[in-house]
Amino acid sequence: MPYISCFNKHFFLLTFVFTFSLITTGGLYAQRSDADAVRNEVTQASVEAHVGFLASDLLRGRDTPSEGLQIAADYIASHFKRHGVLPAFPALQGSGAEVQPWEGYKQPVDLVNVLPADEGEMRIGKREYAAPEQFLQTSGGDVSLSGNAVFLGYGTSEDFKKAKVKGKIVVTRGGVEGSADVRQMFIEGRRKKAMAREAGAAGLVELYNSPQTRWTVIQFYLNTPRMAVDEGAEDGGDFPVFWLEDTGNEQLKFLSDFKGKIEISVQGAVRETLQSENVIGLVPGTDPDLKNEYIVYSAHYDHVGIGVPDAEGDSIYNGTRDNAIGTATVLEAAASIAKRPLKRSALFVLFTGEEKGLLGSEWFVKHSPVPLKNIVFNFNSDNAGYNNTDIAMVIGLERTSAGPVISEACAEFGLEAIRDPMPRQNLFDRSDQVNFAKAGIPALMYSLGATAFDDEIIKYYHRPADNPDSVDYEYLHRFTKAYVLAGRRLGNAPERPYWTEGDKYFSAGEELYGP
Repeated sequence: MPYISCFNKHFFLLTFVFTFSLITTGGLYAQRSDADAVRNEVTQASVEAHVGFLASDLLRGRDTPSEGLQIAADYIASHFKRHGVLPAFPALQGSGAEVQPWEGYKQPVDLVNVLPADEGEMRIGKREYAAPEQFLQTSGGDVSLSGNAVFLGYGTSEDFKKAKVKGKIVVTRGGVEGSADVRQMFIEGRRKKAMAREAGAAGLVELYNSPQTRWTVIQFYLNTPRMAVDEGAEDGGDFPVFWLEDTGNEQLKFLSDFKGKIEISVQGAVRETLQSENVIGLVPGTDPDLKNEYIVYSAHYDHVGIGVPDAEGDSIYNGTRDNAIGTATVLEAAASIAKRPLKRSALFVLFTGEEKGLLGSEWFVKHSPVPLKNIVFNFNSDNAGYNNTDIAMVIGLERTSAGPVISEACAEFGLEAIRDPMPRQNLFDRSDQVNFAKAGIPALMYSLGATAFDDEIIKYYHRPADNPDSVDYEYLHRFTKAYVLAGRRLGNAPERPYWTEGDKYFSAGEELYGP
């Protein structure tokens, strides 16, 4: 190290301390300034206006799809345009095509209403099974097929690589080894379907033996009309997949060694194609490098429409808590970030079809306008209700490095951020953020203050009583400001948020972004 005189040593030290002080003070000042700006620009009147309109009787409960939901989509798009949020289409696609006033903010989402087959039979050798009593169809329409059986255990990628399945009917155990989770069975079933289809199989039969959910419940779910993302024939939407009841593993013992023919015939299935839309706005980042990283600020804007009337004859399920409030938080974040852009780019995404099975977010992740590896975080806002106005419930608070930022933002407005108080409800995997998480993208759910699904929650959850005049707007104002401030700080943070090591989605993140 070069020689430094005593005077120069002191001068160097003073200069370092002064510079460090400026940097530290500057950082604290910037945070303080940002908090003060959010405090001033997010008004209670604006929050009330958003919630009051989106949850009004005019929109008839915002069912997917419906005229009321289309009105809500136009309202969201007009808010984006008013505040200078760019339309994601064609901005992110480099298209110069002219668009209608709100078209550029809307991402069409292809959906299908599936009415299951009302009768069917399956023959495996000399054994016969009837639908829906003993087997159910999970994919495809009316079909009559025949092929030799090939048993592939749990149907892993290695199982498929080792077998020749072209023209055959693949039989697998449901789900994955070591798990009885039914949701996992559905997820893995889609993966197995893709592999069977790509390998040229004639169909897929999965053996259902989960003790977690009775077969009668599965029958009710799969044998009633349901809505799904329309994968289309080119993506395997018509590929035939069936679940065969095997609670006692008797079919497993029989089929694991069966080499004969399987014949399946179902009739009466109906597929009605529909279309809805996600609403997407963009504010590009200001930092030359970080602008290529995107944070998705999201909420679903649909609800459940019109249903059974209550004692007062009200049949409109307004969806104030679920999720006009969540939509309002994202709209306020969009206005703030458009006014004062962040270092990272911001995508504001309002999803359709959450109440039908997280359909809008599923579609977005499959058809993102930017590469998924460029999306570094999903800050999702979704609610069921509240029973404590001193807290915000953050599902996944401890699961990513974003937790402390959100906790500090809540504290700025007198709220305590708490982690999931009801882990048995598996709330993380029941809202739109899970579709991002499954792709590897760090995500969490920002929610109203709830400590249990008690009477105060049940009173309004998916009920006609959930009207815009039934909420505490002073609390919602603080709740919204905390979301906006947290979103701003995440967008300006030097380091991007990431999964906590050991989280069940950590490995998906490593696969998406690289170790």
